[in-house]
Amino acid sequence: MPRYTPEQLERRNASVWTKVQGILAPIQFVMFLAGLTVTWLYYSHNGIDNFAWITFFVTLKTLMLVLIFVTGGFFEQEVFGQFAFAPEFFWEDFGSAIAMVVHLSYFVLFFIGLDETTLIWTALLAYLSYLVNAAQFVIRLLLEKHNEKKLKRQSA
Repeated sequence: MPRYTPEQLERRNASVWTKVQGILAPIQFVMFLAGLTVTWLYYSHNGIDNFAWITFFVTLKTLMLVLIFVTGGFFEQEVFGQFAFAPEFFWEDFGSAIAMVVHLSYFVLFFIGLDETTLIWTALLAYLSYLVNAAQFVIRLLLEKHNEKKLKRQSA
């Protein structure tokens, strides 16, 4: 089912926020891969022996998640007239909110002084929540592109 009306599609394609999201998303993915790698290397005792690196990468990833959520809100405002949780983007925003809660829970657990093993598993859970949410976005994007090609063929 198409997400965009023809007018919304036109606004999406003209929006600077579409370009911003297209730049930030791959950067966020690279941060995810780096954080996941550092966390796994530390956990497996395979070359990383400073726990601070895990917190550093969770921090970077969380900041990027917040940045992408805020700029995505500007995108939704421009295209759908609602800053967040527009009906057309509800599940993507819901997934982002879940990922944000899991990422932020790392810091809550860190500041109350929980052990490294719990923090490592929380970091891994945060990365998993991001991965599931990112997969949801990519699947939806691919379906939209397929639908747009189909509409172009029908109108030609």
